[in-house]
Amino acid sequence: MERTERPLRADEVTSLRGFLDYHRDTFRMKCAGLTQAQLAQPLAPSDMTLGGMMKHLAVVDQSWFEDDFLGRGLMPPFDTVDWDADRDWEWHTAENDTPEQLLALFDEAVRRSNAVLDEALAPGGVGLDGLSVLEPSDGVGRFSLRWIILHMIEEYARHNGHADLIRQSIDGQTGQ
Repeated sequence: MERTERPLRADEVTSLRGFLDYHRDTFRMKCAGLTQAQLAQPLAPSDMTLGGMMKHLAVVDQSWFEDDFLGRGLMPPFDTVDWDADRDWEWHTAENDTPEQLLALFDEAVRRSNAVLDEALAPGGVGLDGLSVLEPSDGVGRFSLRWIILHMIEEYARHNGHADLIRQSIDGQTGQ
């Protein structure tokens, strides 16, 4: 798999999107070539799995851009989940999904998020200073698109560290 390179010299939008794509691709690489059983394998004492992480990143990516920023709601299958009954549903159900199903879900979430970014960052779009529809109850105000992109880079970077450890425990593969 070829990974998006982080731009060394670019404008803000290109830099932010380049780093986000780099971390998305890094995560894909961490999960590449694994079986359903391997994607469901935790690294004790944690119950985190790469499959659960992939499903988690799918819902987080799509929800920040499409739901929180635009107010369009969650994509299937996340739109019908009883999140009050199980806040970690995506983590708990991923072991039932094949690698192909998990990757398709992840790729669809990224595709939808990128469509939001394409629209918002196009000439005449709201740009990086555009504000989310979601306004948190803590009274700090709505999120800028810039903040959401940076938060997603942070989210992927954190989980890529987890993925390194889990992947090494599965088959010894390190790096990337």
